[in-house]
Order: sequence, then C-alpha cells, then structure tokens
Amino acid sequence: MFAFSQPYLALAPMQAITDLPFMRVMQQFGGPDYFVTEYFRVHEHYHLEKKILASIVDNDTGRPVFAQMIGQDIDALVRNAKDLMNYPVAGVDLNLGCPAPVVCRKDAGGGLLRTPARVDEILGRLRDAIDGKFTVKTRIGYTSHDEFEQLLEIFNRHELDLLTIHGRTVLERYQTPVHDDCVRRAVEVMDCPVIANGNVVDVTTARGYLQKTGAAGLMIGRGAIRSPWVFEQIRQDLAGQPIKQVKRSDLLEYIQLLYDAIAADPFIDFDPNKHVQRMKKYLSYMAQGVDEEFEFQIRRAKQPAEFFAICERHLANDQLVPQLPPENSKLFCGFNELAEQ
Repeated sequence: MFAFSQPYLALAPMQAITDLPFMRVMQQFGGPDYFVTEYFRVHEHYHLEKKILASIVDNDTGRPVFAQMIGQDIDALVRNAKDLMNYPVAGVDLNLGCPAPVVCRKDAGGGLLRTPARVDEILGRLRDAIDGKFTVKTRIGYTSHDEFEQLLEIFNRHELDLLTIHGRTVLERYQTPVHDDCVRRAVEVMDCPVIANGNVVDVTTARGYLQKTGAAGLMIGRGAIRSPWVFEQIRQDLAGQPIKQVKRSDLLEYIQLLYDAIAADPFIDFDPNKHVQRMKKYLSYMAQGVDEEFEFQIRRAKQPAEFFAICERHLANDQLVPQLPPENSKLFCGFNELAEQ
C-alpha cells in the first residue's frame, strides 16, 4: 500500500492537534509513515476548510496524508469525498470512532455505530464515489464489543483499502484497556490490512499490541503527543537497535519547537498569552510522569516568560523522562495490559 514495509506507523488524527505545524514537528523526531488530517466536519452546506486543506496541499513532511471526513449526510459526504480527490491525498478516510458527545448526538463519528444499516449505506456510496484509496477508522462498537462482528461483516463488503481499529467501544472512551482480541479477530477476517489503535505509549506497548493482534501496523495519538520519539523508538526496537533514551532536555527542545511552529501558523491570530494557553493543551500530555510540581506549575502559567521559566527549571537537565506515563491517569489508562507478554 505504501513505499515502506510493515508494520506501518501512523499518527492518529486528533481534532485541534494534528494540523500541519504539529505534523512538521513530529517529522523532525522521526515521525510516522503516514498522517491523517483532522476531520472535515461534513454537513449539507459544507465546503472543505482551508486550514485542514493546508495540511494536504502544503505538506512538506515527505509522508503521505489521508484526508479524514466525519458526518452522516450521505450526499454531502460523497460530494466532499469527490472534492478531496482533486487534492494530493493518499486516500480518503471515514471517521466512525470519535466518542465526543457533541459528535455522537449528531449521529456522526462513533455515533453512527448505533445504526449499522446506515454505516453500510454510507460505505457503499463512498466506495463507489472514491476513485482511489478508501479507509475507515472505527471503534469496536457503540455500547458493547459484541457489536463488532456485525460491523466487520459490513466493512468487508466494501473493498476497504485499510481499516484502523481503536480497540474500545464509544462508551468506553479512553478509560479502559483495549480489546486486543477484537483487533485480532479483524485481522483474521478482513480482506484489507488492519491497523491497531489505542493505548500505545512506548516500545513495550507497541510490541505487545502487534504481537497480540498480528496487525499490519499501529496508529498512535496521545502517546505521540507525550513523546514524538515513539515512532523512531519502535523502528529501532523492531530492527534490534539501541533505543533512544529521552532526556528532559530533549523534552524542552520539543516544547520550544512546537511553540515556535504553532506560533507561525498563518491560520491563527498570534497573541503571546493566548498562545501559552494553547500550549497547555499539549503540555497536559507531555507532563505526564515528569513530576507533579512541573504539571502543577505549568497549568498556572499565563505569560511566555513565566511558561518558559517553568520549563527551564524542570527540564534543562539530563535526567531521563520516564518511559511510561502514570497508569490510570486522566489521560492514559489501561496500557499496562498491552505490555504484558
């Protein structure tokens, strides 16, 4: 499917996170094999957003980019899928996994999994409309993983080029271990490659997820915000090479690069104090496992000078960053089960 060998490594699409500046920074640390855009929020009168299109047309990472859509209006999805094929996309992806309540209430994202017949109809229309690669990112059900077998039957009808599975139900959100047995089942029955998503935070969880599922690759989201080195570390592990040890000074460099990249984004009106608030969204992941005082102080920073003084005080040294975030934190839960061999 791509010019590189399995296992494929992908950056998970995360709304208001995985824009072009973030992609560029990820690639400086080794990066994934391919990217997926933030989702285009498709509805009846929707037209493709310039900000998300920029991550396609201005992509200079050297990696393919899939365009992701979310929505439930079939005609609008078809129209926008055809429009996307006019851009240099690696393919078009349909989001069937977003668990955000505001999305599910509109019967989009993970909310669509409550109506399998509707999913079947949407996939059929999109497969007919897309003259290129068509992929899906899904959860294993809305309420229960018992729903997954029916979903797999539907997915297999439509000649998907790739299926990415977040191994939780919509209602489980991010608060449980993943159901790796469901991902393994998909690998067994699907006619296309299957990518495993959810709870990969380091080399051991990556290795465990691959071994337990036989998946063709991994998609990593929150773990990559916390540690952009994770993609290169996985490659090193698979090749039997020494794995990079991340120091706090490395994390400080990452924060500065990300701060500068996002500040230069032409789609935002840069304001120094608002930018500090914007950075806290990323720091909430990066600070996991560093130390509680750093996390406490960074949450209260208001101005750039204060923000960077806190970062320098805690990170300008050669102490190693913990390999794993805290188990059962608000942002990372249940990953230890993947590391168990």
